[in-house]
Amino acid sequence: MAENPLLIRLTGADRRGVTTELLALAANADAQVQDLEQVVVRERLTLDILLGLEGASESLVKDVLYWGHLNGFGVEFEWVEPHSKRATLDRQAITVMAPAVASKALAEVTREIAACGGNLDRIVRLATKPVVAYDLQVIGTPAWRQIELRQRLLTVAQRNGVDVAVQQAGIERRSKRLVAMDVDSTFIQNEVIELLAAEAGCEQQVAAITARAMAGELDFAATLHERVALLEGLDLAALERARERIKLTPGARTFVRTLQRMGCQVAIFSGGFSYFTDWLQSELRLDHAFANELEIVDGRLTGRVVGPIVDRARKAELLGTIAAMQAIPLSQTVAIGDGANDIDMLSLAGLGIAFNAKAVVRERADATVSVPQLDSVLFMLGIRSEDIQ
Repeated sequence: MAENPLLIRLTGADRRGVTTELLALAANADAQVQDLEQVVVRERLTLDILLGLEGASESLVKDVLYWGHLNGFGVEFEWVEPHSKRATLDRQAITVMAPAVASKALAEVTREIAACGGNLDRIVRLATKPVVAYDLQVIGTPAWRQIELRQRLLTVAQRNGVDVAVQQAGIERRSKRLVAMDVDSTFIQNEVIELLAAEAGCEQQVAAITARAMAGELDFAATLHERVALLEGLDLAALERARERIKLTPGARTFVRTLQRMGCQVAIFSGGFSYFTDWLQSELRLDHAFANELEIVDGRLTGRVVGPIVDRARKAELLGTIAAMQAIPLSQTVAIGDGANDIDMLSLAGLGIAFNAKAVVRERADATVSVPQLDSVLFMLGIRSEDIQ
């Protein structure tokens, strides 16, 4: 038979044993399987099998047609080229995510991919709950247009209210080995210093300063000293009351548990205080936790912090140090944060994710997540909801 391989496409209602029966026909005809892929959407099957037919029985086509007719399947045949031109092309993974992804958003994403010279190779649905997420595998985008593609897609994301991540496809994307997170308003829903300020009766004053610092309008270290000074005199009972009010971000436990099952180390870097991050580390068995140290004398806060401040530069330094100590390439690290003091570590990591972040952070990050579930970040790593469950 012909030297070119034969592509057989089977479509119809899915049932158990279909793939086995088709492969048995190929085996009986002494055909060689060169490629195989199937997709099931709402119990409707599309199965592609690429067969080399050198030395194969000439009855194969007739046998497959007859079998398809008996079982109610549509069958198409096509002779294709011996070698794929796509194997050597550069590949990118583009994730599109939102509570509901409108067809308009997907249409604009695919339009921009084509406009930048890319071609869709595969689309996979990653999740339908708690968000909808699609993974688009793109090939052929010229290297010099990949930055342009990212910028175009960020514009599409903002216009359509979706989140988009653009990454190099490949094994490293799914083999992240270190994930570092900000704590306040990222890993937890609260701003701990505001919980303490509520105990000291100055919550509004502290909250206003915190908001400006997180937006990048004020120096973080200077404002930290200013805010901590207002807490002078609080006792340990006040700290414990504040700790009891901490609420984890929805999906935080699932996120950490899934990463740990994948063999990934999890770290938290906080511009807050070690009294609370030490508890979080123990509660969720985190690998690393770093935060500022409140000075406590005779059971009360002095209004000062001791030791180095965990600020914007320090967070990036910690990420680099841990990665080096664990022999983890930075390309296999992920950083997640929401404030201006997270920008440096987001820029250093292989994948920097702005989580419900300030505008200045979203503009600098590799990916944005605008839904309140922390475990939705897993979809940005190409992990399917079925794998998480």
